[in-house]
Amino acid sequence: MAGMVLVAHRAGNNLADLRGALDARVDLVEADVHLYRGALEMRHAKAVGRHVLWEPWRDVTRRRDVTVPLLAEVLAAAAGDARLMLDLKGPFLGVAPLTAAALREAAPGAPVAVCSRQWRMLDAFEDQPHIRRIYSAGNQRELARTRVLVRRRRVDGLSIRLSLLTPQLVEELHRHTDLVMVWSVDTEEALAKATSLGVSGVISKNLPMLRRLAERPQDDPATNVRASTT
Repeated sequence: MAGMVLVAHRAGNNLADLRGALDARVDLVEADVHLYRGALEMRHAKAVGRHVLWEPWRDVTRRRDVTVPLLAEVLAAAAGDARLMLDLKGPFLGVAPLTAAALREAAPGAPVAVCSRQWRMLDAFEDQPHIRRIYSAGNQRELARTRVLVRRRRVDGLSIRLSLLTPQLVEELHRHTDLVMVWSVDTEEALAKATSLGVSGVISKNLPMLRRLAERPQDDPATNVRASTT
């Protein structure tokens, strides 16, 4: 894999941000999928009742004050572009089969990626081998499970919190998958740390930084950053 895979974190949760990230030539655009009252909504914030959205470390937002796109709208806006990574959120496991059905209908054959910290959700995509299943870990317990998982079989990819990893762990994980991505890499300092770990992908909300990295030559020895998801 030449260089790093560049992932625009949460950019798919807003249609304008989605277009901007795709135009920036990132390799993947991450979008969060929630199941709410039968609809597949694209948002990172959690629903608190029917009228309020809440996200840790941020203010409470009323639904009437924001636009929350649906998965169908995001897929339509992507217009067949395969650079989507859908992060399936809980607590309702039903988000997975509904997302799988939506992809079969709206993007048949497109090699998009699906990601989740609730790994059971990824089983819903077993009948779509063109879809890459990314196993995510956000704490030490989940990382321990990840190490057991990859020793048993190779996986399409991993998405792991940056602070959990060491160069030795990354080397171990790379023996079982080509794609080890870390989140969230939003500063130059975090990028330097991710690079020193030897990971193969960074997930970042810093679109200007991703755009700059995407414009670097693939063989730039200064950063060794440019993505190839193939």
